[in-house]
Amino acid sequence: MTTLDLLDGILASSDAAIPILRSTPRQHSNGHKRKPQEISQGDTSSQQKKRKVVKKDLHENILNGINKGIGKMDGKLLADYVAQRMIQVESSLSAIESLDRSVPGRAIQDTSSWEKPRDLANFSAFLERFTPGKVPLEVLTTTPKENGSPHTLVITCAGLRAADLTRALRKFQTKDATVAKLFAKHIKLKDAVQYVKRARIGIAVGTPQRLADLHQNGALTLSNLRRIVVDASYVDQKRRGIMDMKETLTPLLTFLNTKELKDQLLTSGEGVALMFY
Repeated sequence: MTTLDLLDGILASSDAAIPILRSTPRQHSNGHKRKPQEISQGDTSSQQKKRKVVKKDLHENILNGINKGIGKMDGKLLADYVAQRMIQVESSLSAIESLDRSVPGRAIQDTSSWEKPRDLANFSAFLERFTPGKVPLEVLTTTPKENGSPHTLVITCAGLRAADLTRALRKFQTKDATVAKLFAKHIKLKDAVQYVKRARIGIAVGTPQRLADLHQNGALTLSNLRRIVVDASYVDQKRRGIMDMKETLTPLLTFLNTKELKDQLLTSGEGVALMFY
């Protein structure tokens, strides 16, 4: 089976979670092979048009370090895009492995109504906008009593970016609620484990592998988690974002698919909201 066959199957899925494997491309009645974009099931003309707009934005509309196409996608389109990126950065994955790392469209909150640039200046306002409650600021400035148990995780691609995002979220820090930056550069894992275990953290900002390691070591707990924001629009000077590099996308998807977290992502109401900024 080729990578294209597997990608075709994923894009044909209703929520981009379960790959449908095909040995050969479908054909028209006249015997000609259908083009890949024609194979996706259930697309209306408006959905096909939106896919074309998104694809154009993803390739052409990277401005000031922001991939504008990410903000135009709803949950299903984002799930499709994540599936495509997963196959491109890890072409050797089997069908089962791809399924284990997929993110269902129904687990992703639609934030496409946000019209402002998805940059550092607007990040705190974005978080308030999509935090439920009469006074989102109060929700975001409180913290659970348990140490190392944030209500919000912000996942980004690099340590420097994590530091920038932490500064952008300082308005949510109080003497009892820390906005913590958690990344590997210059900070040993054992030191990070000790810090998280003794800190009351409201919002944790970090890279995928460091957050996964802290969770695996028992320092970072998810029992009070209410939202995850993936810093997906940001691209570095090489035009690479969190979903463009194996070293960030693989641990991100592995972390999102831990049993404890995946069950919460698919739970409505009091579950965990997953957003792509």
